[in-house]
Amino acid sequence: LAPEDRLARNARKRAWAEVGTRLADSQFTAYPSSWTSGAGELSTVCESASTLVGPAVSQRFLLWVDAVGGYLVCLADQVVVGQAVPGSTVDIPILADLSRQHARICRVGDGYVIEPLAAVRVAGKRIEQRTLLGDGDELELGNSVRLRFRQPHPLSATARLEFLSRHRSQPSADGVLLMAESCVLGPGWRNHVVCREWQDDVVLYRQDGELYCRCMEPVEIDGQLCDGKGRVPRNARICGEKFAMSLEAV
Repeated sequence: LAPEDRLARNARKRAWAEVGTRLADSQFTAYPSSWTSGAGELSTVCESASTLVGPAVSQRFLLWVDAVGGYLVCLADQVVVGQAVPGSTVDIPILADLSRQHARICRVGDGYVIEPLAAVRVAGKRIEQRTLLGDGDELELGNSVRLRFRQPHPLSATARLEFLSRHRSQPSADGVLLMAESCVLGPGWRNHVVCREWQDDVVLYRQDGELYCRCMEPVEIDGQLCDGKGRVPRNARICGEKFAMSLEAV
């Protein structure tokens, strides 16, 4: 209710310290109440997206992290995975022998469910209905595409899709981030993007429809120096003393 209250800030610092992560006071927007539904509401949440439409440009961007790799970041609560073909409108197009709309992944509360629209296996078992995903689950789409679902950070609902097969998304990326309210990059193994050479964590987070960056040092965003926090426009360049990354709208 009051994220910047002293008690709330101290609670956040204790929580970060408990999982071994150093982070300055940061204003994380509380998850909306509509995201706190239980597993019994999975069908209701996914039914609202029964009509498949193309993603809005503002709902996706590429995140290029220097000396680490590139990630396709999806902000929507529901994304569709499918074949990358000319004119494709799916959120996660993959260069592979898939159906044009192969599976839908929905964020429900702090978790995720996958809905098969074509042949999908989770942990080696063919699924025919919406299925709750767990951290580390291996997904098989069609006969060849293999992904691993990861939800590594205990304080964030953001998830990561890792490519286990040789396939890649279009535009090409090393992985996919299903970003909820925050995305943590840094040296910790629980982070959404592990950057082993970094000294501290950097957090991208959403607030009032905008994207922000926060870290423990002054940061330069598109040439403008910010005191550890600043709004991040699309197609921005973010630089710290020992890190750099770029955003590219798609």
